[in-house]
Amino acid sequence: MRIAIDASRITLARRTGTERYALALLRALLALESPHEFTLYFRDTPPSGLLPANSRVTYRVIPFPRLWTHVRFAAALWAERPDMTFVPAHTLPLAFPGPAVVTVHDLGYRFFPEAHPGWPRRYLEWSTRYSARRAAIVLTDSEATRRDLVAIYDIPAHKVHVIYPGVDASLTRVTDPAELARIRRRYSLPERYLFFLGTLQPRKNIARLVRAYVLSGVQQDGVGLVLAGARGWLYDPRWTAGVAGVHETGYVDDADVAALYSGAAALVFPSLYEGFGFPVVEAMRCGTPVITSTTSSLPELAGEAALTVDPLDVEALASAIRRVVGDEKLRARMVEMGYAQAARFTWENAACLTLEALEQAVQ
Repeated sequence: MRIAIDASRITLARRTGTERYALALLRALLALESPHEFTLYFRDTPPSGLLPANSRVTYRVIPFPRLWTHVRFAAALWAERPDMTFVPAHTLPLAFPGPAVVTVHDLGYRFFPEAHPGWPRRYLEWSTRYSARRAAIVLTDSEATRRDLVAIYDIPAHKVHVIYPGVDASLTRVTDPAELARIRRRYSLPERYLFFLGTLQPRKNIARLVRAYVLSGVQQDGVGLVLAGARGWLYDPRWTAGVAGVHETGYVDDADVAALYSGAAALVFPSLYEGFGFPVVEAMRCGTPVITSTTSSLPELAGEAALTVDPLDVEALASAIRRVVGDEKLRARMVEMGYAQAARFTWENAACLTLEALEQAVQ
């Protein structure tokens, strides 16, 4: 087959979960042995070494200021007529030839419409419905999102395939005390801390997390709460105002993430909704106990390796924090179970299943 891939999102300097998914999946997909030819379409020139060298891969850089997907990418597809189009991190063009596969990462805008500005929310509503109906096969990151697509947009269940993303293989536990101390100095962190990673926005449940941290009492034992990530839409400074022990780092470099996880007493990730909560699995890979929510995809990812709580129940969250911080045997058991759980999520497996879906979609 000749497979066209929208790679326009992987060149962003600061990638969020969706862009990281696209980049990691394409790296793994292009590393597979297959007879297919791939053409990757970019909005701007990718840096050297971003993707593995492959004689079966062609790059097309097609700059365009606005409506790149629906105008410039679509025009290229009409001109070149690939056998299959794959869009891992955006939306399908409004009009293009042939079958397609698209990844729908989540439907958070349906459950938390107030967390999205008006026009972007309406566009997400339209583009997700259109893409899911137009595609021959839809990929989702979790069973939770699969159920949402089928129920909300009446997408036939048989054409929605769950393919769990992987986790960066370079994410491993950092044990060097000097490196852990260096990272703490860089971000001005205490020696003991709870860790949260993600965009600071209402859907991430930051206000309740901070209240649970205070209620748990661990701050009196010198345990800080580190909120790592950029401030997002509808961030409210009152979430953390006047609370001692809370540290906001802003956006953190990818190279520092493993050490930040490894140095934490626990990852506390009480998000209200996630298509796939990458920090849960990443923390487990780094040997960090995890406290997360009973909602959306998070129980799928956590399995039996994490403590899961109702994210609306501040007392339950505070109790979980106290348990993990104060019980070394529990922490050790969670670490070992976390390693086993995280091993289920690999990019190689995700790439193999994605390739099968691309092949199936043209049959």
